[in-house]
Amino acid sequence: MSESPVSNEPPIYRRIADGLRAAILSGELRDGDRLPGENALMAEYGIARATARQALSVLINEGLAVPKRGSGVYVRRFKPIRRHGSRRLARDQWGQGRAIWDSDTRGRPYTVDGLRVAREPAPDDVAAILAASEVWVRRRRYSVDERPVQLATSYFPADLVEGTPITLPDTGPGGVYARLGDLGQAPAHFTEEVQARMPQPEEVTALQLPAGTPVVVVCRTAYTAGGTAVEVNLMTLDAASYVLQYDFDA
Repeated sequence: MSESPVSNEPPIYRRIADGLRAAILSGELRDGDRLPGENALMAEYGIARATARQALSVLINEGLAVPKRGSGVYVRRFKPIRRHGSRRLARDQWGQGRAIWDSDTRGRPYTVDGLRVAREPAPDDVAAILAASEVWVRRRRYSVDERPVQLATSYFPADLVEGTPITLPDTGPGGVYARLGDLGQAPAHFTEEVQARMPQPEEVTALQLPAGTPVVVVCRTAYTAGGTAVEVNLMTLDAASYVLQYDFDA
């Protein structure tokens, strides 16, 4: 008795997802375009609703599409921000009154919202680094091309920055590093630790993350030439929106 041949062809939902993915990556379907709905896929391919839903779920889980309740599934195709670790923090950037984010976005429009500035007790790990029991904290969210891409929380020794523009919403040209320079505490060295993880619920909401999208957490410490830590900055990045670039000498 002969056995029926086993097909190597992927299941129909996978073939549909492959076709839609190719259209997204080629630019045929652009960021914000509505994908064919379940009814349209059912009619075109003669499939059940569950199969159509499965095909769309593949793209949602890959971060290429996002569902909007009562509206449909839309392409989420974002030109990644190239975050150049050393260039963005160069003294030539903030020392000339330019924002660090100008280096990241290269002319793309960006906004800062949700800014909150307050004096607070230092978290234990931050207190150990800054040798300070109280800190001034700056919390904010960054959006590029109207899409939230990063949450950032900066900590500064309270006694160092008390009464300076660092405690105000607008820190002036060059931002906080230029103001630290005004205090004679300009950053001369930075360290960054990078960790990838799945987002917490509040991060999903704030960054408007589709299901299955991880975040990259960058913890940066700024040191003076004398080795004193003057800032700890905890940044949470939408991993799908970034390329992290670091240059090294051999």
